[in-house]
Amino acid sequence: MEFAYDDRTVELRQRLEAFLTECVYPAEPVHHEQVAAAGDPWARPPVMEELKAEARARGLWNLFLPDARYGAGLTNLQYAPLAELTGRSPHLAPEALNCAAPDTGNMELLAEFGSEEQRKQWLMPLLAGEIRSAFCMTEPEVASSDATNIATRITRDGDHYVINGRKWWSSGAMDPRCEIFIVMGKTDPDADRHRQQSMILVPRDTPGVTVRRGMRVFGYSDASHGGHAEIDFSDVRVPVDNLVGEEGTGFAIAQARLGPGRIHHCMRLVGMAERALELLCRRVLDRVAFGRPLAEQGVVREWIAESRVRIEQARLLVLKTAWLMDTVGNKGAHTEIQAIKIATPLMAEWVIDKAIQAYGGAGVSQDTPLAELWAQARTLRLADGPDEVHRASLARRELRRHS
Repeated sequence: MEFAYDDRTVELRQRLEAFLTECVYPAEPVHHEQVAAAGDPWARPPVMEELKAEARARGLWNLFLPDARYGAGLTNLQYAPLAELTGRSPHLAPEALNCAAPDTGNMELLAEFGSEEQRKQWLMPLLAGEIRSAFCMTEPEVASSDATNIATRITRDGDHYVINGRKWWSSGAMDPRCEIFIVMGKTDPDADRHRQQSMILVPRDTPGVTVRRGMRVFGYSDASHGGHAEIDFSDVRVPVDNLVGEEGTGFAIAQARLGPGRIHHCMRLVGMAERALELLCRRVLDRVAFGRPLAEQGVVREWIAESRVRIEQARLLVLKTAWLMDTVGNKGAHTEIQAIKIATPLMAEWVIDKAIQAYGGAGVSQDTPLAELWAQARTLRLADGPDEVHRASLARRELRRHS
């Protein structure tokens, strides 16, 4: 693979770096103030719409979509360094560029599997940033690390499907602009275990849909991802045309959706770690303890050196994975996707933890972004599949090579 960025990536990186410096970083304290003033942790403050308008004016919009009909037409390898930059401010930058989960995965899903009418009704407003969406897969009563456990029922009744079940950690559902849920449930419990599930579109205002509560992540609302909700579906009726793809394809669609989502998270995690390391270095150069700067302490220098090594290792593996997804497809890059999903959150969590340690009490306060960065990195060891599941699957694949 070629390590040098091509001309288009270089130009977009320059534009994005300028946008972050001139607009996003100064907006971080404003965002916190506006959310606090609203009294609703999931409120969308005015500064976010201002950032979105500015990003769009600068041509920094829908960068994640490789399909040029809908997005920027970038490859995964071109998008990786851009997504990394947005990870430096993960609560503002991705949404400002219309590149925030779960909308990214939902747009990819609709672009690939949605009908023409579904794309017109839901994909186009999402691409324009006019609405947001939610992905409803995880359930409270089953081990969601095995998606075949899903118990929500989707039952055909004439020209409609009737949906019954409970979901939680439904990402995006707490955003007041969320208008559409993509729900995974079982249409045929007697089929092969990977052919029992289907995906269906449920407008938020459909009778029988009840958002029970917002879920907090280590105490945070995680509003940048639209928040997460626990939702009841009680005799929810939607037209049969709301089915995405065909009956029994839900598991395959979910896997197709989660592959790009996992690498996008890992791209941003590298940026999160880079910002934490930058904050760490600034802190230890300025803070004096026991008569000398913290930067002169041996243990602190070990943190810095080890952080740089871990970040570079993770970045190279993410770039290799992006290149493989571009050249041999998601299935051909399956091993590497699992590897980065294991390694990158652990890397970022470690680096951010050392930055927190250097800041002391300030590191766990609202006065730095470090506590929120740590919470997001730690959460990503569970989201899109826990470490243990990916390790087990990766080990099986490796053993098959030698059996």
